[in-house]
Amino acid sequence: MTNPTVAVVGAGIIGCLIAREVISRSPDTPVVVFDRDGIGSGASRRSAGLHFPRGATERVRRMTAYSHDFYERLVTEDPALPIHPLDMAIVATETAAHVDEVYLDRAALTPAQAVPNELVRVPGEAGVWLGKGCHYADVSGVAQAIARRLRPHVTFREGVRVTAVEDTGSEVLLRLGTGETCTAGRVVLAPGPWLADRAWKSLVAPANSRVKKVVALHIEREPEPEDGVVVFQDEDAFLLPLRHRGHWLFSYTCQEWDVDPDTVARGLDENVLAEALPLLRRYSPALADRAVGGRVFCDGYSADRQPQVRPLDPAGRVIFAGAANGSGYRLAPAIAAEAVALLQGDGQPTQPSKEMSPA
Repeated sequence: MTNPTVAVVGAGIIGCLIAREVISRSPDTPVVVFDRDGIGSGASRRSAGLHFPRGATERVRRMTAYSHDFYERLVTEDPALPIHPLDMAIVATETAAHVDEVYLDRAALTPAQAVPNELVRVPGEAGVWLGKGCHYADVSGVAQAIARRLRPHVTFREGVRVTAVEDTGSEVLLRLGTGETCTAGRVVLAPGPWLADRAWKSLVAPANSRVKKVVALHIEREPEPEDGVVVFQDEDAFLLPLRHRGHWLFSYTCQEWDVDPDTVARGLDENVLAEALPLLRRYSPALADRAVGGRVFCDGYSADRQPQVRPLDPAGRVIFAGAANGSGYRLAPAIAAEAVALLQGDGQPTQPSKEMSPA
């Protein structure tokens, strides 16, 4: 008899939503989620949690639309979730046609003369578009809230590291750091930036994904209630008002590759500041002077800059879901739907899953 258990390795936002998707489709499926640390404690804890309706490819735009609808439904079902809507302004030197190609219709972009924030200045060669459909989240808090709802249906094993993933021919054997073993009919690896973990390095390696440093500066200035996110399209950077924390966040594209997620998150250094501050000063000298801290972490990046959801073995018993290119939160619902569709053999995500019936 086929082992019905689904094991998910990684309890970040992607792993938690995969578990939710399995239970939403098949409520009686035994699901166990492993994490070497706590729920939402890896990249999810350091993520800016920004969702905006855009995508550089057709697939990513579809995934963005799917995730957008999913999060809207999730907030409707649970208004207490730490998800905060906000407007956006886009600063770009690209043509309006190209900006319209990248952003979804639901962004409702309209040209403007300036960013509605006197702290941000726009270079003469750039244009401004105002839009909607954004939110930001405390990603760790969202993951924990989802896990809380799942606990009557799902077993979470926090602080339990998976040390080996072995296909026995009929099921998958997981060796654990506790000395135990666990067997599952199907396994989803959602390890975030821990692509090189020895337990699955050889399985993941053929995908040629890499791990890149992600950096954001914290700006000690209180956002106003009406402040929205400002996206600097050409530089792939943004200014985000973290209202619930009482400060701004400036995220820029760091180009430090092949970093170790166990050592990279040691804080800012002079190289980071040398890269980030000149860009911030170009757009907002006043905010640059208040940038006194920040966060450093990393994420997995694919060669084509699209999330990877793929089987890692011929039988399809082990699925990889990740390499989200810094957009793990934004695309997590769609990644989860694609991963579970592969598990079930249909290969296509469904509409956003309905809320589980209460236990």
